Amino acid sequence: MTTDRIVHVPLGERAYDIVIGDGLLETAGERLKAKFPSRRFGIVTDTEVAKAQLPRLKRSLDAAGVGYAEIMLPNGEATKSLARLGETVEALLEAKLERGDLVIALGGGVIGDLAGFAASITRRGMDFVQIPTSLLAQVDSSVGGKTGINSPHGKNLIGAFHQPKLVLADLSTLETLPPREFAAGYAEVVKYGLIDDAEFFYWLEANRADLFAGGPARAEAVAHACEAKTRFVLADEKETGVRALLNLGHTFGHALEKATGYSARLLHGEGVAIGMVLAHGFSAKLGLASSQDTGRIAAHLKSAGLPTRLADIPGDLPATPVLMDAIAQDKKVVRGALTFILTRGIGQAFIEKNVDPAAVSAFIEEMRE
Repeated sequence: MTTDRIVHVPLGERAYDIVIGDGLLETAGERLKAKFPSRRFGIVTDTEVAKAQLPRLKRSLDAAGVGYAEIMLPNGEATKSLARLGETVEALLEAKLERGDLVIALGGGVIGDLAGFAASITRRGMDFVQIPTSLLAQVDSSVGGKTGINSPHGKNLIGAFHQPKLVLADLSTLETLPPREFAAGYAEVVKYGLIDDAEFFYWLEANRADLFAGGPARAEAVAHACEAKTRFVLADEKETGVRALLNLGHTFGHALEKATGYSARLLHGEGVAIGMVLAHGFSAKLGLASSQDTGRIAAHLKSAGLPTRLADIPGDLPATPVLMDAIAQDKKVVRGALTFILTRGIGQAFIEKNVDPAAVSAFIEEMRE
């Protein structure tokens, strides 16, 4: 049994710990009972996660004598909808969970985002705990308090900032992830190196195989990513400035997710992988970065089993103007002007405002070819 790693998020009265280790589901009951005595919990999860992980959590809660209700949702990005949000809130109320009780988000990024948002609005605000079961959720979406759902107009356009009270990242849950989903989560790990930590990217190049095999590099990478995410959250909790750097690759990626109907055609992390290559390629096109860096990044992501080109997405994509409409709905748009996360090289990302839409459109056309 490895020693748990703890990353502290020091947000004053809203401070919390991210606990990273193996077998945390087996100790969750006692941890939650000690930290939140005399509370009940509403476990929000999905049909796929429930098969492997829900029984482990329930046994732990039962052994600790902790009361809970279960709320089951369908698996997949389409669950991040107003309809499913309404179902979740009503189920929390139906279970007679009080304002002082807590919601548990047991699942990947979809469940974490939706359950956290439901907690933020139920009874005008309940506390919640993240138990992320995917690599993507453990290194990104479970940390930092961004919760929300999708709209037909775009990704994550409805939501709230609502910090969790505790994050339990059980590395053993990653053993049951399909290889494609694990690879998709890895894109978010790589992102931290590309933003402002070139040494981490080089470390990933050397250690990716061990990370994928479940060796010591896996815990090291998850902890490093959580520390990086925490640094950005502390500097800019509500994403009015530097935290926007965490969206490297996401402007293109979110548009591609919308274009593919938030379906299994393109997982979120896959969209981010393509988006990061496009962001570096666009930066090179503008003369800001080296095209060699773009190739190096694409090669690394490809070695991890990730798509790196528009042509890697199965099926036809809508016309470029449709993709541009999706980009125009990005949360970073200010007064209609496009804001992109561009780069001067590996580990040198920056926020660029007033990006010329015509230049973006022309670049997408070129990449389609």
